[in-house]
Amino acid sequence: MRRAKYEIIEDDKSFFGHIPELQGVWADAETLEACREELEEVLEVWITFGIAWHHSFPILDGIEITVPELVEVA
Repeated sequence: MRRAKYEIIEDDKSFFGHIPELQGVWADAETLEACREELEEVLEVWITFGIAWHHSFPILDGIEITVPELVEVA
């Protein structure tokens, strides 16, 4: 969340937030706090689905998420 960027949308004064290094991780809301909360939820879902679908993740701030290979047991 330290890498999150926020901006005010001038048309309706709402807030837009995203994490540039993570494609598809963005949120918008009427307040900055609501935008931060929504962005955190989106990030959690993004990671959860990424793990479920065995996606690779970028290393950010020294944090590496690895998904172990499934091993079939006979």
